[in-house]
Amino acid sequence: MRIGIKIKELRHLCGLTQEELGDRCELTKGYISQLENELVSPSIATLTDILDALGTTLGDFFSQKEEKVVFKKADYFVKDGEESAITWLIPNSQKNEMEPLLLELKPGKATTQDMPHEGEEFGYVLSGEITLTYGKERYKVKRGESFYIKSDKPHFLTNEGESLARVVWVASPPTF
Repeated sequence: MRIGIKIKELRHLCGLTQEELGDRCELTKGYISQLENELVSPSIATLTDILDALGTTLGDFFSQKEEKVVFKKADYFVKDGEESAITWLIPNSQKNEMEPLLLELKPGKATTQDMPHEGEEFGYVLSGEITLTYGKERYKVKRGESFYIKSDKPHFLTNEGESLARVVWVASPPTF
């Protein structure tokens, strides 16, 4: 079996770049490239990390099984940044119709502005308060409230409060 080729196919199915896959596995883009070109062989631990990021397991990788349905905290991927932390709640959601995330936005910080694109987005504020900028309009969204937008205007979230804001954010189709 050509492991690198199969990883590349799975990465493409998930809609990930080599850099995005590397970020999710704490590996470099260069290593992912070498792996996909069969220039290096991964350790079992590294292969397991990569397959987790691609939403599969060693068993599924080497055989054909049904897709995973239930995801536990150990399955999640977290990317911490200066402004926010993003948790992919369904690790293989890039190949699905929806991509659910948990966004933790620090006080005084904002997400990167998304330019208009195809799709729709939903958010539910678990804690804190955010400001949704959608086109030229701004909306305050508090804990227990939600928003639903078409992705046809520039949009982003800002935490103008003094505490961490936690938002379940679902994009369709996947965009993160």
